[in-house]
Amino acid sequence: QLYGYCYQDSNDIPDTLTTITELGSPLEMIQLLQTSWEDRFRICLSLVRLLHYLAHSPLGSVTLLDFRPRQFVIVDGELKVTDLDDASIEESSCTSNSDCFMEFPARNFTLPCSVEGRCQSMNEKRNLYNAYRFFFTYLLPHSAPSSLRPLLDKIVNATGNHNKHDNAKYLSSSPSVNSEFTEKCVKSANAKYRRVPEAFIPDENYRCWPSYHHKGCLLSVFDVNEAIEICDSYSQCKAFVLTNQTTWTGRQLVFFKMASNHIMPDPDKITYVKVTD
Repeated sequence: QLYGYCYQDSNDIPDTLTTITELGSPLEMIQLLQTSWEDRFRICLSLVRLLHYLAHSPLGSVTLLDFRPRQFVIVDGELKVTDLDDASIEESSCTSNSDCFMEFPARNFTLPCSVEGRCQSMNEKRNLYNAYRFFFTYLLPHSAPSSLRPLLDKIVNATGNHNKHDNAKYLSSSPSVNSEFTEKCVKSANAKYRRVPEAFIPDENYRCWPSYHHKGCLLSVFDVNEAIEICDSYSQCKAFVLTNQTTWTGRQLVFFKMASNHIMPDPDKITYVKVTD
């Protein structure tokens, strides 16, 4: 977000524009891969919105010639482009399709040459494939929910193969992922749990990955059924605590515990204890 700018024209520094923008955190791919899939999906979703805007901006289709992670920052969990020095609105001129050749390290593409002598959608296609090779292929499939993997594979493959006609169609696919991710997954719970209202287990933590808490196992769930499913999948899990905190998609944060020996009153939490035979 642009907060202000200053144009300076002097003998020492002619034609200089200084801008003041919001402060973002540098994008570190290794750190992103250690975050929850939900947070990584949010970053990809914000990137899709950016791709859609670049393809339909008031200036026309804009391409980022230096489309790499170092050109982006994270602001409140959203991905934003910070370096516009290499942005261009010029579509490549051509006399035949062979002039519309795009070369990347892994594969190449040839786009059609329009009757106006311009390579059709080259700016948009360049942005889309760079988003695929630098972001989507790493952030989307890694530790994704099993129920979403077929749809995510379809989206990732489509962007990598340029099967989509434009970014708007890719954008239309993303809300369905977001909706499905927050929908209830109806499964029967095999284990029985005793519900303890207004209660919390302060200790008995164990670490899991990915977790929203570095000293414990704090994950997001849609409902109690999903929390039971997660607890059953960890051999050390003997109880879990529903908090009143939610993630950006509205999913509830839950602490998973390795014992329930010490339960304390807490009006904002509900504890579920696994009943042993």
